[in-house]
Amino acid sequence: MSGTAPTPAPRRAPAPMAGPARFLGGQGAAEKSADFAGSGRRLLRLLRPQRHLLTVAVGLATVSVGLTVTGPRLLGQATDLVFAGIFSRRLPAGTSKEQNVAALRAAGHGTQADLLASLDVTPGRGMDFGAIGTVLLWVAIVYALAGICGVLQAHLTNLAIQRVIGELREDVQRKISRLPTRYFDSQPRGEVLSRVTNDIDNLGQSLQQSVSQIVVSGLTILGVLSMMFWISWELALIALVTVPLSVVVATRVGKLAQPQFVAQWKITGRLNAHVEEMYTGHTLVRAFGRQEESARTFQEYNEQLYAASWRAQSISGFMQPAMMFIGNLNYVLVAVIGGLRVASGALSIGDVQAFIQYSRQFSQPLSQAASMANLVQSGVASAERVFDLLDTAEQEPDPVAPARPEQLRGRVAFEHVAFRYKPDKPLIEDLSLVAEPGHTIAIVGPTGAGKTTLINLLMRFYDVTSGRITLDGVDIAAMTRDELRAQIGMVLQDTWLFGGTIAENIAYGAEGVTREQVVAAARAAHVDRFVRTLPAGYDTVLDDEGTGVSGGEKQLITIARAFLVEPLILVLDEATSSVDTRTEVLIQQAMSTLRAGRTAFVIAHRLSTIRDADTILVMENGGIVEQGDHVGLLAAGGAYARLYQSQFAQAAVEI
Repeated sequence: MSGTAPTPAPRRAPAPMAGPARFLGGQGAAEKSADFAGSGRRLLRLLRPQRHLLTVAVGLATVSVGLTVTGPRLLGQATDLVFAGIFSRRLPAGTSKEQNVAALRAAGHGTQADLLASLDVTPGRGMDFGAIGTVLLWVAIVYALAGICGVLQAHLTNLAIQRVIGELREDVQRKISRLPTRYFDSQPRGEVLSRVTNDIDNLGQSLQQSVSQIVVSGLTILGVLSMMFWISWELALIALVTVPLSVVVATRVGKLAQPQFVAQWKITGRLNAHVEEMYTGHTLVRAFGRQEESARTFQEYNEQLYAASWRAQSISGFMQPAMMFIGNLNYVLVAVIGGLRVASGALSIGDVQAFIQYSRQFSQPLSQAASMANLVQSGVASAERVFDLLDTAEQEPDPVAPARPEQLRGRVAFEHVAFRYKPDKPLIEDLSLVAEPGHTIAIVGPTGAGKTTLINLLMRFYDVTSGRITLDGVDIAAMTRDELRAQIGMVLQDTWLFGGTIAENIAYGAEGVTREQVVAAARAAHVDRFVRTLPAGYDTVLDDEGTGVSGGEKQLITIARAFLVEPLILVLDEATSSVDTRTEVLIQQAMSTLRAGRTAFVIAHRLSTIRDADTILVMENGGIVEQGDHVGLLAAGGAYARLYQSQFAQAAVEI
């Protein structure tokens, strides 16, 4: 019926491949250099519709980070209180801090005197546990609020990203519906599926894990850097010495890793295409004894994927250890110089403790951002493959003001039609024919003559190169594709069923039909007789491979589908090729009833099935070499007679 995919046209010549993919039409994914910056910018534009959610999430992240970086400062105050309590306990009660400082200097202990001068102590007092407890309570409150804001921020960020990925899937689905048949005829199904499933899933996971982390890391760096300069600008400058080194390492590793991630996902698409082809064609692979060759091809792709993945992960995996080393180097510098500053009394021990925590917090987001680099690069590589699909040239849009025949009768005319799959290879040249309403047009000829191409042009799966095709006087190019295909029912040699019940498969494309109508169509197509033998009858569930029914029974189900839709024009492309001789006779009788009052195009290799056609067209090399009825063409002794004799006369001689 009209929703069924056409018989694939010849594929464009792919690069040579090893293994059974040569026999099943497989080819490698299209090579394209990675544009990391361009794809990254485009990926950010996808997030724009969710800017309100993301703005709130960034606000919450800012609050969370602000509270988090306040924590070490408060803990530093608690440390100063503890340290001051220890010192004050050792000093004699009743004296002042100034007296003790002067005594230390007089004794030659200048360093201890400087340290004591920097502390807020009351000699002989000891620990102020009340003040320490108050500070620790505030620390607990600050970290609790920071955690709550962080959870809310993560929730909103994930919500925004999942919305973006959901919209991207819808965009891809809409894009697929607008792509021309030529695209699917030239691409391995596994490669297309890999972009629609694996690449979008990988992109979603990469965004979910990296966006929130990058935002938090960036805010943390800014917040921590501000606190570091507040405490000591000298130590802050020392801590920043390692930043240029971190940037150089991250940039260098990123440039080395990105091509490997691009290669990884391209090879993943090729591997999926090969697996999908081998799975759907496993019977053919076994019949030709190509299991070992198929396994070798799989092994080649698997080894290529292993190598690309290993290189990508190894190069990007070097990032985090390198950043940790730089962070530890920064920690040593800060600890040593900070200790000297405490000894000299320039800083309190609590300030140095807070600064050391800040230095660790400063290097930690740098390391985290670096560790996110492999996720970001992998996600951008997948995004580039999805964008490549979204940027594929679409089929010509339907007319803005579509035409429609005033009265639908079913008259089809091909007027000087020419068509080429490739510009330099003509297939059909200057073909003209007329199918009157209610007539049956049989199309015969050798393989590759252009029979199925003629039907593809009528369905507008492909558009003519020149000339035109009309339906009741209206150029089909001036009609919408949906309007045109709604008038045509198709039964193809390659049956197509979806996962669902037999009744649902028969009713596919016919809206609002009753079970009685489904059963009536099944009886007309001789489906009812074998469905009644199944335990669940019409409610028997089939998978997309039609497991549970034979090839001939699947063919009958698709014929019943055409019965139910009652089209104006009927297209039968070797519709009885998979049924036995007895069933073929029954189907021919049913088809005669179905064709009554409808224009029918019948492509057939069995000439016995088209003897009663009103007009028989004999095609060779894309043109019509003969036309007439069965008796007249036999009497003419031309191409049709030769085809007929090759099927029947020679068979009789052999018998």
